[in-house]
Amino acid sequence: MSDFESYLSHCLDTLEHSRVHEAMQYSLMAGGKRIRPRLLLAVLRAYGFEETIGYPVAAAIEMIHTYSLIHDDLPAMDNDTLRRGRPTCHVKFGEDVAILAGDALLTQAFYTAAACTCRAEVLVEILKLLSEFSGADGMILGQIKDLEGEANPGIDHAGLQDIHYYKTGRLLSLPLVCAALLAGHREDAAVWERIGADTGLSFQIQDDILDVTSTVEELGKNINSDAENEKTTYVTLMGVEAAREEADRYYRRALAQLDALPLDAAPVRELFDQLMKRKN
Repeated sequence: MSDFESYLSHCLDTLEHSRVHEAMQYSLMAGGKRIRPRLLLAVLRAYGFEETIGYPVAAAIEMIHTYSLIHDDLPAMDNDTLRRGRPTCHVKFGEDVAILAGDALLTQAFYTAAACTCRAEVLVEILKLLSEFSGADGMILGQIKDLEGEANPGIDHAGLQDIHYYKTGRLLSLPLVCAALLAGHREDAAVWERIGADTGLSFQIQDDILDVTSTVEELGKNINSDAENEKTTYVTLMGVEAAREEADRYYRRALAQLDALPLDAAPVRELFDQLMKRKN
């Protein structure tokens, strides 16, 4: 991933210098697991393509993810002070600049994705997917469902699944579907979307578990924040051990669907294994 990381580090170079630019670069390059770019690049390798063709779209998705974290951390949302082991964007630059930096990363994502050298009709489809999966029918829908869920102490298992299908699953499905389009395998897109949904649910359950079992040093962010916010999670509904079993079930279901696709699944399977064993 070092080549992609270098590519990402220069994606904002053409922007005029400003406090917003500083905040964008600070948050984008604060580290993190780069899971969404890694998923896109792993699928390209699985189809036998060079990773570099996916760099603009992978960078765009990482910008969208970063903007969502900046806004999630704001006082009006989760009010978090630590992200990836560093002060959150609004703590470092102020709430006003952080809001603008998030807005700017979202819009810059489309500019960045437009640099993709794929066929024009594929690029148009990818740009539509970036909007659909991250917008009011995607991640944003999950976020408002999550906010409304915080005010509903009676939320059940199905309600929690619905929240995280959108809030987490859509942005994990996005790189998988985009990679299939870049590789010329549009017919596989629906399968990748289901794989992403299952991966997203497994990933979110892991997050809920880590929030109560990990440390600030391991996670790079504050722990026990869900409990402090009296938030319903898979752990509060099921307990840690049952939640682990649930995460594993979604993981196995994603792998079973992966095996049905006409590709060398090894790069994707290896990444999935790393995700299941993650500590942060």
